[in-house]
Amino acid sequence: MFRHAFRRLPYFSSKTLNRSFSTSKARHANTDYDALVLGAYKDGSFAETITKEIPSSTQETIRQNLKLSNAKGKFGEVRVFYGIAEESSNVPKQIAVVGLGKKSSDEKGEVDLSEALEKARHAACVRVLREQGAKFIGVDPMTHEHGAAEGASLGLYSYDSLKSKKNQRPEVKFGRYGESPSSELSELTWETGLIYADAQNFARYLAETPSNLMTPSIFVENVISKLDGLKNVEIHVRDQGWAINNNMGAFLAVAKGSTEPLRFLEIHYKGGKEDEKPLALVGKGITFDSGGISIKPSQNMAAMKGDMGGGAAVAASLYGLAKLQVPINIVASIPLCENMPSGHAIKPGDVVKAMNGKSIEIDNTDAEGRLILADAIYYTSSTYKPHSLIDLATLTGAIGISLGEVYAGVFTNSESLWTQLSNAGKTTHDPFWRMPLHPAYKKQIKKSTVADIVNNSGRMGSSCSAAGFLEEFVYGDDIEKAAETDVVPDKIRFAHIDIAGVMDTNDDSGYTTKGMTGRPTRSIIEFARKNTF
Repeated sequence: MFRHAFRRLPYFSSKTLNRSFSTSKARHANTDYDALVLGAYKDGSFAETITKEIPSSTQETIRQNLKLSNAKGKFGEVRVFYGIAEESSNVPKQIAVVGLGKKSSDEKGEVDLSEALEKARHAACVRVLREQGAKFIGVDPMTHEHGAAEGASLGLYSYDSLKSKKNQRPEVKFGRYGESPSSELSELTWETGLIYADAQNFARYLAETPSNLMTPSIFVENVISKLDGLKNVEIHVRDQGWAINNNMGAFLAVAKGSTEPLRFLEIHYKGGKEDEKPLALVGKGITFDSGGISIKPSQNMAAMKGDMGGGAAVAASLYGLAKLQVPINIVASIPLCENMPSGHAIKPGDVVKAMNGKSIEIDNTDAEGRLILADAIYYTSSTYKPHSLIDLATLTGAIGISLGEVYAGVFTNSESLWTQLSNAGKTTHDPFWRMPLHPAYKKQIKKSTVADIVNNSGRMGSSCSAAGFLEEFVYGDDIEKAAETDVVPDKIRFAHIDIAGVMDTNDDSGYTTKGMTGRPTRSIIEFARKNTF
């Protein structure tokens, strides 16, 4: 359902650009494949499902060739063999054998799920075969079929549609080789792996697209196209008039510096009971961040096309959860605009009033993400009263200095919410690290002589004070009042996830590709899928 019309651009639409994703069915006839990725343990054994598909004589030939090629069987080691399968068999003539290391299990013989998934992701080295000209690759489920499907799909992702045809990577398809292993009986299967990866690839695509081709309006168009036809999904596209009527002075202040019209994208997924409180997801959607009047240095400013990585991850997570048809209710809010310098742009020293009535002094126009999130968080939490609200934002460079590219930083008022997020991150190997959300950091944002709070606290503890700023806009009892009475109110579980450090990467190996990462999409999907609220 669309409450407001949006401008549809005919050139470089989602259908034009979005060709980076390899689609694949769960099962194909093994005769269809022209290449195979096969996992082998250090002792020379293969997965039971594969031994049913590959003749014993071919298995022995593979072992002999591994020995001749001086393969040690260590994890991640790859050897590519050609024409070693018998002519009468259905085994592809091109086989990439990847080392799985030693078989691992605990004293009870049980394999750790997180380890099995991550081994399969890395071992599904389909990129090796793509470089060898393979067009349709069979993938051994290896240690876990969900992980193998994720690894293959994530590893094949590429964003080169804007390049000339001769510079584009060849399009490759893949599918599962052999019958489904025992993990088919679990909640995570080959199909769920494809959905998780497709969602992250969508977030990658949104964030990687140049900002002139991913304006707020085009972002909305792409999300609508991706969600089209999914059950239990409603989409509301809001415009400037709606933001004015809702007194979103902070959001409007950032948007007015650009000629591109703002959009507030609101998505509802209704998979739970009608009276159940929703999970709320809020994503920062700055489609380009110049810094505004407090303009950024020109070096690396091009990467600021990805400053809507939080909004991209939220939209992609909701897509994945809707595809999975999880039995919960979700409301997602993504405020979208550009942060540009102009004669209309906000200036340092200006004061704006947010939707909840708090006045904000603008100390630095490059601290704009917290301004648009302030109104989005208050609107979402006050309108829908969610049991939990999680915002995702490329908010502070300081979080990257603290945690690098490994962890996304989580600031939360809830032990249970932290535990659930942490467990999800371990399963997906897209981890979180808990950072302090403490009232002391809020002193830094209350130094203004002319407004209730200021949008910039200085360098010291800047990621922590930014999280405290956002918490000021979560609807509910005042946290300071609770501290005075020593009574913890019944409040919304809140988590702010700062993803500035994990927004992009230079790594181009395994299932990681250079550029925008789409993180932590799979972790948010796993968190919402796994937990009942």
